[in-house]
Amino acid sequence: MPGIRDKRHLPYTPEQMYDLVADVSRYEEFLPWVIATRVRSDTDTEMVADMVVGFKNLRERFTSRVEKERPDFIRVHYVDGPLRDLDNTWQFSPYGEQSCTVDFCVDFSFKNRVFEAVAGQYFDRAFRRMVEAFEARAADLYGSNSSSAQIVA
Repeated sequence: MPGIRDKRHLPYTPEQMYDLVADVSRYEEFLPWVIATRVRSDTDTEMVADMVVGFKNLRERFTSRVEKERPDFIRVHYVDGPLRDLDNTWQFSPYGEQSCTVDFCVDFSFKNRVFEAVAGQYFDRAFRRMVEAFEARAADLYGSNSSSAQIVA
């Protein structure tokens, strides 16, 4: 399945956005479909975490290994769950004095080709909704200045 990428200029520092994305234990508070999280281990450079996602009666658990380099990037590597593969990358670059560019990319494939074809129809919408949830969380944590958020082509 092809990957999806979104790049945005946001009115928050790279450190602020890095801290928000790295705080996996709080995802269930603001991310759609995230029911529970459990951080198995966490250091300054690596985390292993489980996430339970669900929609209606469907529930799936994912385990990921997360590489961290504050405040520049977060890379998520799939370890276990219902997919064949899942990788995503967050890159945070300064953009002016108190803002940054967030470059987010996700690439995944399902074990079941039929499910992949069906899910592919909805994944783009779900991805956009997830990115919007991170932006809304940043506004809640750091103050709303959404008029200066821009999608970068």
